[in-house]
Order: sequence, then structure tokens, then C-alpha cells
Amino acid sequence: MNKLTLSRQDEGVQYICDRDPVMKKLIVAAGDIEISLRTDHLASVVRSIVGQQISVSAASAIYNRLQKLLGGQITVEGLLTNTDDHLKQVGLTQRKVQYVKDLAEKVAVKELDLESIDRYSNESVMEQLINVKGIGKWTAEMFLLLSLGRQDVLAVNDVGIQRAAQWLYGVEKLERQGILVEKLPLWKPHRSIVSFYLWEAIHLGFVTDYHTIDNITVVE
Repeated sequence: MNKLTLSRQDEGVQYICDRDPVMKKLIVAAGDIEISLRTDHLASVVRSIVGQQISVSAASAIYNRLQKLLGGQITVEGLLTNTDDHLKQVGLTQRKVQYVKDLAEKVAVKELDLESIDRYSNESVMEQLINVKGIGKWTAEMFLLLSLGRQDVLAVNDVGIQRAAQWLYGVEKLERQGILVEKLPLWKPHRSIVSFYLWEAIHLGFVTDYHTIDNITVVE
């Protein structure tokens, strides 16, 4: 499955709309959305490591240079055979060089089973990934959402999701993580839908262009 499509007709989307009238306003305003899943699992994890604590544009530039260095494709062999200096020359920090090398080593010895990882539960996937240096809960959640397309993952610590939730529910910055935690039981077992629609609120410019969700005129 290369793409994940969410529409108002989906059972999970309807479930969220029925349970949360405010989230329904966002779903109606955003409309149907399509998510391109990262089916190259190794490249997906590397991309997330590269993107840690830097801007999206900077991460994209570094990742593209890394991909070019490795001959157009992220491979275990490429990561292991290139020197630290070569990897740093594309923009990786020494720490991130250590992270991608550790990732490649664990894949090479089958300590991390990326080939069959879609067969594992969310908990098992998280456990395997977090065992890699530099991979924490956020990176593991990004993999569950953006590579495996799992249906019940809410990345509470993601800054974009927090920003969108702050805007959507009209809370203060200090409360934006709390509002997500508070609503976790409400959205279960379709919390990934919430993650994707909150990201869409950022992508469509709603958060920056409109004071509140009620300022957006929508024809249902």
C-alpha cells in the first residue's frame, strides 16, 4: 500500500466526527486527504533521524545529499561502508552519523527486522526501533504513521500536531500537549486520523491564516 486516503465516508473518520464536534469542523474544512506512505522502511527511519531537531527544508536538503552520496538509494551497505567524514560532509552531525551507523548495523545482524516489521504489533515495532541509538518515541511513532500507516497512533510530542491542536481548541501554548492527552481516550481506536488531520491543518495554512476554525467558510 503506497497511499493512504482519508475521506468523510470512512468509518474511522465518521467515528471521530461523531465523537468530537470540534475535530469534525477541521475534517470538513480540510476535506479528503491522501498520505503517501514511505514504503522503503530503511530510508524512512534514516529520514526521520536526519530530521530530528532541524527544519523540514534543512532535513530535506541533507537527506537528498545523503541519498546522492549513497548512489541514489539508502542502503545498509552504503551507510556502513562510507566513512564518518563522508557522512558528515552531506550535513549530518557526528551524533547523527553514529545513529545511522547503529541503525545499519542492527539491520545487518537482524536485530531490527525491517523486512517483516509490518507483521509486528505497534508495541513490538516501537520496542525494536527504540533499541537503536538516537531513536526515541517520536521517531518510532513517525514510522508507525508514515511507513506502516497504523490506525491508532497520536504523536503527542510532535510540535506540528501540538501547534494545530492549540489553534483548533483555542488553548494556551502550555496547554496544547495537555489537550491532546486529555482527548486520547475519546479518539481511540482511530487516533492516527487525528494526527493526519492536525498535520493537514498546518499544511493547508489554516493555523497561520485563520484565527479560529470557525473563521473558515465551508460548504458541506
